[in-house]
Amino acid sequence: MPRPAFPADSCVIAEVMPSPNHGERSSGRRPDMILLHYTGMVDAESALALLCAQGSDVSAHYFVFEDGRIIQMVPESRRAWHAGKSEWAGETDINSCSIGIEIANPGHDYGYPDFPKRQIAAVTALCRSIQTRIPIASARVLAHSDVAPARKQDPGEKFPWRTLYESGVGRWVKPAPIMNFGQVLAPGSQGDAVVALQKSLRDYGYGIEANGDYDSTTLEVVTAFQRHFRPERVDGHADPSTRSTLQELLAAVAPGR
Repeated sequence: MPRPAFPADSCVIAEVMPSPNHGERSSGRRPDMILLHYTGMVDAESALALLCAQGSDVSAHYFVFEDGRIIQMVPESRRAWHAGKSEWAGETDINSCSIGIEIANPGHDYGYPDFPKRQIAAVTALCRSIQTRIPIASARVLAHSDVAPARKQDPGEKFPWRTLYESGVGRWVKPAPIMNFGQVLAPGSQGDAVVALQKSLRDYGYGIEANGDYDSTTLEVVTAFQRHFRPERVDGHADPSTRSTLQELLAAVAPGR
């Protein structure tokens, strides 16, 4: 038998398609984060079927098709299973504090096309609708890669964060220009400059320790940062542009908020 539908939380929803994969938010936690994903599968229909399948153990609150149509799968009051092992600003149960939005795009493994304008307009409208009901700080509209940099790269460097920001969604600053000179921190780098970089990334919210070694974790976190905030060059190397952009963000918003 089909699962009973629930009332949509937003007027921008085209259809409710319930997923069985959800639970209670831990300790009665109310969501205060929006987490954006891409589906990373060959087509949208296969991704939606997986998210709604009994026993798949994955879900999200919302699904946005390429044409802008939006499906709701889990009520906002419930804990959807979209973030996996993740961390932000010291929190490790990201599913309990977030609203998950899956954006139909095959991702890096299947050609990674641009996100259509109608789809981005729909994502923006959905986020703004969520924000009318739930207080969400701009710096807590995040990428899956931000909270799980070792595992994930979505929604990736093609996602137009600036467009969302200009419509009142998320946090963004103009990236510092890329220069072919100045100190570049990269795997093998050590010392005070690496400690300062790691502390700044941690202050913004990323899950990283300040150990002074440009290790694999630092490479992954810097790569995630670049995908979101300095997408012109995503190489995991903390060049002056990357570090300056990070400092601009820290100046613009309270840490981890």
